[in-house]
Amino acid sequence: MVLRLSILLLLFIFNLSSAARFSPLLGQCSPAGYLRCESGPCNTEHESSCCQPGQMYPQYSCSPDISGDGTQATLTINSFAEGGDGGGPSKCDNNYHSDDEMVVALSTGWYDYGSRCLKKIRISANGISVLAKVVDECDSMNGCNSGHDFQPPCANDIVDASPAVWEALEMNGDDVGSYTITWSDV
Repeated sequence: MVLRLSILLLLFIFNLSSAARFSPLLGQCSPAGYLRCESGPCNTEHESSCCQPGQMYPQYSCSPDISGDGTQATLTINSFAEGGDGGGPSKCDNNYHSDDEMVVALSTGWYDYGSRCLKKIRISANGISVLAKVVDECDSMNGCNSGHDFQPPCANDIVDASPAVWEALEMNGDDVGSYTITWSDV
C-alpha cells in the first residue's frame, strides 16, 4: 500500500513538473531553462539585440495557445537575405530570401518542428492583413552563438518578419522595434 501511494505520488509530481512548462489550464508557456550567454560579432541591422556576456536568457520549447480568431504575437523585423541580421539560410528551404519577399520566422513552439514550413499565415496590424510565407524558425531554445549571429534566443511569441511584411503593414519605418499583431494559419 505504501509503495503504491509512493509511486502515485511520484507520478503526480512528474506530471506536475511537466505541466509547469505549458499549462493548458493556465494558458501559459513557461521557460524550459535558461541559457548563459557568450558574446561575439553580432549584426545589429534592424536594431537587433546582441547577447550580453554572462547574462541568462530564458529558453522556450512552447508558445502561447493558437486561437482560431487570430493569435496575439510580437512582430519583429528581420532580414532573411544573405549577410542580413537573420544569420544563415532559412531552416525550411536552406535558402536566403530577399528583403522584398513576404516571409517570416515563427517562435519555436509555433514553428512546431517545421509543420508550418512554406505555408502562408495571415498577419493583421494597423487595420491591414497580409499573407506571408513561413520560411524559418525564430529559435526560442538556442542563441548566443555564431549560428544565431550572437543574438539571444527569441521570445516564445515572435513573428519575425521581412522588411516587405513591415512595409505592407504600414509599420513606421523610423521606429524599428516590436509591435503587437495577430496572426492565423491560412
